[in-house]
Amino acid sequence: MAGDPYKELGVARGASAAEIKSAYRKLAKQLHPDSNPGDKAAEERFKRVTAAFDILGDAAKKAKFDRGEIDADGREQFRGFSGRPGAGGSPFGQAGGARGAFEDVDLEEIFGGMFGGGTARGGRGFATKGQDVRATLEVTLEDSISGATRRIQFSDGRMLDVAIPKGAGDGQVIRLKGQGGAGRGGPAGDALIELKIARHPLFTRDGPDLTMDQPVALYDAVLGGKVPVRTPEGTVMMTIPKGSSSGKILRLKGRGAFADGKRGDLLAKLMIVLPEADDRLTKLAETARDEGPIKPFRD
Repeated sequence: MAGDPYKELGVARGASAAEIKSAYRKLAKQLHPDSNPGDKAAEERFKRVTAAFDILGDAAKKAKFDRGEIDADGREQFRGFSGRPGAGGSPFGQAGGARGAFEDVDLEEIFGGMFGGGTARGGRGFATKGQDVRATLEVTLEDSISGATRRIQFSDGRMLDVAIPKGAGDGQVIRLKGQGGAGRGGPAGDALIELKIARHPLFTRDGPDLTMDQPVALYDAVLGGKVPVRTPEGTVMMTIPKGSSSGKILRLKGRGAFADGKRGDLLAKLMIVLPEADDRLTKLAETARDEGPIKPFRD
C-alpha cells in the first residue's frame, strides 16, 4: 500500500501544481532505475513516488484524495451516508480551479526522454511506461566464459532467448528492452535478467580465479613432464616440474573465470596418484627407505 502522497513527494498539502511537478521531477530523475541499476530500494522508492504523482498530478484524483474519497492507492473510500462522495453539488467540489492548474503538466519535460518516449500525454491523464520485470537465469561456468544463447520462461508463460555475453560475471544483469510489463499508453517496460553461475563439478570459483585438483602420476611428479589439464575452454598441456609433491599449485594464466570484466587464472593443485600394483616401485621404495628415510614432517 502506498504512503501519503504528499509525504512521498516531500511537499505540503497546500503545494501548488508547479511545486508538485518540480518535486516529482527531482525525485524521478534521482531514483529512476536506469540511474540506479540493481538498487532495489531506489526502485521501490521510485514506484512510490510515481504512484504519489499519479494521485497529486491529476486534478480529479487530487481533489478526491484531499476530501478523503480515495486512498493513496486511488481506491474509493467508504464514507457512510453523511459523507458520501458527491454530496452537496459537484462531485469535484471546489477542484475546478485545481484541474485547470494541472493541465499544463508535461511529463516529457520532466524526464527529458528518460523513458524512451513513454511519457507522452494520452487522451485521459498521462501515458506511463510499463513496469520492469525481473528474473534469474542460471548458466554454466562455460557459458559465462565463452558466451551462449539460453532460453528463459517468465511467470506469465512467455519464453525469451537471452544472449549471454562472453565474459559474463556472476550477478550481472542483462536488460531486454520492451520485454517487461505493458505500459499505459506508453512503451512496455524492460526485462532485467540476473545471471547466476551454477556450481561446477570440477572447478571452484574464487573471485575471477578457478581452482581444481589435478591428478598426476607418480612418475611425472618425480621426473617432470607434460600432462593434459581440463580447462573451461578445453584441454591444454601443462608442464609438471621435476620433483613436484602433492599439494603443489601450478598456475595457468588467463584460464580462469571473469569478475569485474577481468579474466582470472586457473590454479591446479597437484594430487599424486600411485599405480595399483607395481613390484618395481615397491622394491625401489623399500631400498630408498632403508638407505635414507624421507622425513615428511619437521621435528
